[in-house]
Amino acid sequence: MNDDEQSWYDDERESWYDEEAGPLVRLYAVTHGRSDNARPELDMLTLVVNASAGVQPRRPEPEYAEILRLSRTALSVAEIAAQLNLPLTSTKILVGDLIDDGHLKYRSPDPAPAAAARNPDLLRAVLRGIQAI
Repeated sequence: MNDDEQSWYDDERESWYDEEAGPLVRLYAVTHGRSDNARPELDMLTLVVNASAGVQPRRPEPEYAEILRLSRTALSVAEIAAQLNLPLTSTKILVGDLIDDGHLKYRSPDPAPAAAARNPDLLRAVLRGIQAI
């Protein structure tokens, strides 16, 4: 390898390798190129819990095993994303995969009643309470 090729190789290596962290994996590699959420009922407040304690996931990626480990007790999708240091959208895809595989059970929060969301008196009362803080 000549000096120009070595320089190019080093530059390319720098863009995907961090000495402390090891190889950096792009998010689309973690989700296998998927960016859309096949489970729209999952949001950041959805609670998930491991429904298959002791069973290893059929998927080899370490993120799946870590999600199962974290969800031994009920956790929100947002908490799992924070623990994995992954964006919420990517975490929702991985959690959805584990739900589809039967490893996780989930419960989405009840949506707010539509009437309460459109009640201007309630909204004013909330605003006054926030302003009083």
